[in-house]
Amino acid sequence: MMRAVTWISSPVGTLKLAEENGMITELRFEEWDGKTPKTETKLLSRAREELREYFAGKRREFTLPLAPKGTEFQRRVWEALLTIPYGETRSYGEIAALIGSPKASRAVGSANHRNPISIFIPCHRVIGADGSLTGYGGGLEVKRALLAIERKAILRTDDLSRFR
Repeated sequence: MMRAVTWISSPVGTLKLAEENGMITELRFEEWDGKTPKTETKLLSRAREELREYFAGKRREFTLPLAPKGTEFQRRVWEALLTIPYGETRSYGEIAALIGSPKASRAVGSANHRNPISIFIPCHRVIGADGSLTGYGGGLEVKRALLAIERKAILRTDDLSRFR
């Protein structure tokens, strides 16, 4: 089992990227510890490029193979997160209902918190039932920034569509 890890700078801070056996297993908001060797692979390079395009507002969907490690329930929640369209949000309750556990909104929140592949699995698109921004591993400012990147890209596209 080969594991490769690298860190990249982004508009929302330093991101740790990891892959195992040709699958992305981690994207976390984490500074480099200065000890762990950085490794560059084709997949990590592709992930870096897709993130660059995302932050520039030019990519709405990621094409990377993902392998998040978690419980069966967590994986069901993370699969549901992948269905939230770019630029849109869903509440914890809506995700709970989507996975067939309508009373599990707190458990959905816990699974969201444990998402090991942030951004690629868009837990930033999950908000409170009242529309409020709730916790995020990278901090609420980062969550706000990611949602703003997506809204701005959609607005830019909508503006251009008037000229077609």
